Amino acid sequence: MATKLPESPRIGMVSLGCPKNLVDSERILTKLRSDGYAMSPDYQGADIVLVNTCGFLDSAKEESLEAIGEAIAENGRVIVTGCMGKEAEVIRARFPGVLAVTGAHQYEEVVGAVHEAAPMPPSPFVNLVPDAGLKLTPRHYSYLKISEGCNHRCAFCIIPSLRGDLVSRRPDAILREAEKLVEAGTKELLVISQDTSAYGVDIRKEPRMWKGQEVVPHMTDLARELGKIAPWVRLHYVYPYPHVDQVIPLMAEGLVLPYLDIPFQHASPAVLRRMRRPANEAKVLERLRGWREIAPDITIRSTFVVGFPGETEEDFQYLLDWLDEAQLDRVGAFRFEPVEGASANALPDPVPEEVKEERYARVMEKTAAISAAKLQAKIGRTLEVIIDEVGDDGATGRSQADAPEIDGEVFLRDAGHLKQGDIVKVAIEDADDHDLYGVPVSA
Repeated sequence: MATKLPESPRIGMVSLGCPKNLVDSERILTKLRSDGYAMSPDYQGADIVLVNTCGFLDSAKEESLEAIGEAIAENGRVIVTGCMGKEAEVIRARFPGVLAVTGAHQYEEVVGAVHEAAPMPPSPFVNLVPDAGLKLTPRHYSYLKISEGCNHRCAFCIIPSLRGDLVSRRPDAILREAEKLVEAGTKELLVISQDTSAYGVDIRKEPRMWKGQEVVPHMTDLARELGKIAPWVRLHYVYPYPHVDQVIPLMAEGLVLPYLDIPFQHASPAVLRRMRRPANEAKVLERLRGWREIAPDITIRSTFVVGFPGETEEDFQYLLDWLDEAQLDRVGAFRFEPVEGASANALPDPVPEEVKEERYARVMEKTAAISAAKLQAKIGRTLEVIIDEVGDDGATGRSQADAPEIDGEVFLRDAGHLKQGDIVKVAIEDADDHDLYGVPVSA
């Protein structure tokens, strides 16, 4: 007589915010799946819904609260985790029916809350999970978190109060995870943390053995070893410290993608001082020129805040002039928002909302024109492209200059024969402000 397995409780997940939150969600789901829980793609089929919240900006908090409300309305059995877990009283005041509230990267607490709310029926059979864990991204790319927290105290940011000071992972543990991901089909590793360039400063004297040799916990050494494991390695959230110069030759060698995501936030020295930004005295423009001499195809993406308290028209014009000279490839901008708990809220001379809007429009117009010119210059070139989606005839992918979800795309014709995750040569035929268009080149 066949053994009838008990049905496992089903877990739904709503993951909000940045890629670091997405990695947290993957870890939580992987642990729950290894404990025997099943996953549900919708509210109706879930016994419990987890909402992994973002709490960086007030607008993000409101989005998180709306997501919690929707989950309660659609399902009713909700556990809240993530950055807004620091404000449990706010969540419980608005949604007294939530089953539990836990904070950011508190994996054991949220898993324990699930076990309590929806206990697993005892069974020795229901505990299967893929070696690489459960993923919320497509199979061919994966986010690889190398540290938690941050040592900086930027005036507009509350991340240290949400996630604590920097805690770096052991390099051998990171490399082991990267190897598993690649064995499971990952072609592109997206390295993330709150400050990737600070990786290892807390454990710098603790090298670890990997493949018979010591690996120092330092961004350069880690990037070099990751480049030996994955076809594409992309570095995010890098501050422009002098030691970042050491990574650029790895890009020239092809070990790391020629791409840096650097959150400059502003260019005016006066604004940077008020922001309490690190490395604000660095001669960034000179360093950008030096990087481009070593790796001519390097892509620099960044984000900027407009309307920070005390930002004058002269400060803003300084930023526009700096952007003209820096010629960054990809730029995002945000209007300053006060965040509860941030020291910037106490600064004098707030910028009126209508001025923020006007400056936001000007900076986006400026950066769109720079992006369009840079993409036009790629017409006629042949670029490597990783394929994200394939249709009947065409496909969509990304060049080495494009991170998923935040940068542009490459639209391919005559590409129905390709597969997701393929890395192919593409002849670029056209471009617009943000995207490229081309055709695969026969091998």
